[in-house]
Amino acid sequence: MEPVEITEDGLLLRPWRPTDAADVHRACQDPDIQRWTTVPRPYLPEHASDFVGAISAAAWAQGTGAPFAVCDAATGDLLGSCGLVSIDRGLDSGELGYWTAPWARGQGVAVRACRAVTRWAFDALKLRRVIWQAELGNHASRLVALRTGFRIGGELRLAHPAEGGRPDGWVGSLLPGEVPAPGDVGPAGPDTLDARRAAVFGRPQPTLLATTAGGAELRMRPMEERDLDDIVTTCQDLDTVRWTSVPHPYQRGDAEGYLAFVQGTWARGTSGCFVIAGPDDRFAGTIDLRLQPTDPLLADVGFMTAPYARGRGWMPAALVAVAAWGFTTLGLARIEWSANVGNTASRRAAEKAGFTVEGTLRGALTHRGERVDIWRAGLLAEDLA
Repeated sequence: MEPVEITEDGLLLRPWRPTDAADVHRACQDPDIQRWTTVPRPYLPEHASDFVGAISAAAWAQGTGAPFAVCDAATGDLLGSCGLVSIDRGLDSGELGYWTAPWARGQGVAVRACRAVTRWAFDALKLRRVIWQAELGNHASRLVALRTGFRIGGELRLAHPAEGGRPDGWVGSLLPGEVPAPGDVGPAGPDTLDARRAAVFGRPQPTLLATTAGGAELRMRPMEERDLDDIVTTCQDLDTVRWTSVPHPYQRGDAEGYLAFVQGTWARGTSGCFVIAGPDDRFAGTIDLRLQPTDPLLADVGFMTAPYARGRGWMPAALVAVAAWGFTTLGLARIEWSANVGNTASRRAAEKAGFTVEGTLRGALTHRGERVDIWRAGLLAEDLA
């Protein structure tokens, strides 16, 4: 396959040259490129020379890939890398890969380059599909894929995960006619919830602060391994077993699985689980704010309190802080709470935080083998005032 050049939307995409090696080496020292891609670590000058020389030339010559240097069309400065990292002529399918140099971020380079490459792949190579893969948690790459027009259809186990990264990834597909035109904002534009939440979940989970009516200072922080013993104690408590769906009997392995689960939901961008830590930073409970897949403006909240921390007014204050974060940072319109009828402690905490109980749902769920009624309440942003 003969190498080509593409000029589109202020970019020049051209085959790599030996003179690009220094810029590629400099770009690949970036922590984000090393974290989310499979470039060698440490990335040495010889790796860059091999990439811009033998590796890229072989891909073009053998028709197994189409790697492009992404440059500014006016100045020729290198801005990033984008191309088909593989081409399957049996399926007429290719896979897209890209990175943006740290000095060129925030300019829409990756989106413009990905649209240009995929448009060329469909028009010139007559591919019938282009796929995209990224490790769970790489929300920047996911947002670029959405803005390129990819339909993200699910998750898969990665064949070549990044060193030290998660083994699971997102997968998306793009078909001819689905690439937005140059200059078109397209899906997941800068003012959408996708963009807002990519910025939130693409960073480490924050720590929130709250002060109770009694003056106690609380921190809502990410769950850590040091919390596991207290989680086991809390989940072995008879009231916790009675009113929640935690495994029974609860073992250390359950707590380890819970930690892995909540770290995974943050990486996916589907939930934020916060540990409530008292003045001594000891585990005092959890609050889990779960985004609903059918309504991006809706979330539900679940919580539990460690036995020693009950009756101190900590949960209502923590609920207010987490709910405020959900409304302001995630752009939620409504948060829902539910509990089995009879769980008056959970209901009091929710009502003190501003939730309005809206009714009873009869036989709403199965709990420990029996159908039970639940209370349902809702919270709007103005309820926190």
